[in-house]
Amino acid sequence: MHTRLCELLGIDYPIVAFTPSEHVAAAVTRAGGLGVLGCVRFNEASALDETLDWMDANTDGKPYGVDVVMPSKIPEEGTKGELSNHIPPEHREFVARTLRELGVPETKANDETGGVLGWLHSIARSHVDVSLKHRVSLIANALGSPPSDVIEQAHSHGVKVAALAGKAVHARSHVDNGVDIVVAQGYEAGGHTGEIASMVLLPEVVDQVGHDVPVLAAGGIGSGRQVAAALALGACGVWMGSYWLTTTEYLESMNNSSTMQEALVAATSSDTVRSRIYSGKPARLLKTRWTDAWQQPGAPTPLPMPLQNLLVSEAHQRIAASHDPTVVAMPVGQIVGRMNAVRPVAELMSELVSEYGDAVDRLQKTR
Repeated sequence: MHTRLCELLGIDYPIVAFTPSEHVAAAVTRAGGLGVLGCVRFNEASALDETLDWMDANTDGKPYGVDVVMPSKIPEEGTKGELSNHIPPEHREFVARTLRELGVPETKANDETGGVLGWLHSIARSHVDVSLKHRVSLIANALGSPPSDVIEQAHSHGVKVAALAGKAVHARSHVDNGVDIVVAQGYEAGGHTGEIASMVLLPEVVDQVGHDVPVLAAGGIGSGRQVAAALALGACGVWMGSYWLTTTEYLESMNNSSTMQEALVAATSSDTVRSRIYSGKPARLLKTRWTDAWQQPGAPTPLPMPLQNLLVSEAHQRIAASHDPTVVAMPVGQIVGRMNAVRPVAELMSELVSEYGDAVDRLQKTR
């Protein structure tokens, strides 16, 4: 399992792992892939700086990346208090009423972990500035092409830029804007995702941007067989996010609170829903009583980014503290149906490589 992506990023296997956990990201990097740390949870640049210091010290000198959330169009911003003024009272009343009906107890909100301001363009830029002071080899943007000056800034530090695309036309635009790697993310994926399935999207993107631009397959990948399929469709590697949520390293990041993992391990591939209730943009989430409440008659329309995340941030904290797996608020892809046990990252990486080899051997025997 070796492609030109390995040469481009200095990794052993063309497996890129997006994760909000520095423990998972470091473990993937140490195992030969590229761990990519999600930065949106960092409201303060100093907290990200400290975490990347830890990454530098715990990745054995191997490359890693970061993922930012930076809209291509710079939105109107303000302080948390100023933004809060734009949230309609009826939305706040709905959230409060829903939490009561779900039996979620009240807890003291923690502004340090709310993940609210991390959705702002200005904060995302600070994430880029901090990251370029560290040993990152890739900056990925979850919302498409970053502004041209950010791409130039990364390139001046020898850092590659990746952008997610849900349509072939978006992929072409990313390349024209100077993006180095396109992540073709299919409908099955967790988090922000488009409407075209991976099997259809991936070859369309590869054909659109040409074989000179590395394309990563994302969405519905959780086995070596699926990695082999992605490469057969023209990808240079895979981008995996959901699959790492049920690792022992992620459990460590959650202070050994296993409620979320209990919910994921019990779920099937049918137990997800695509909704704007998490961030204001369409994202695939685990289907729970919390997501069901937003689909009931009379539920308000989700607000645009970043107001929706600001609205539900405290609710997400209370849900996490409730230790009730039936109300978990968590982005995850349809691959959740394969996430049936909590296992170490190294074990998952070894299995992916082994299954890939078996799949290629089977294909060779069909000649």
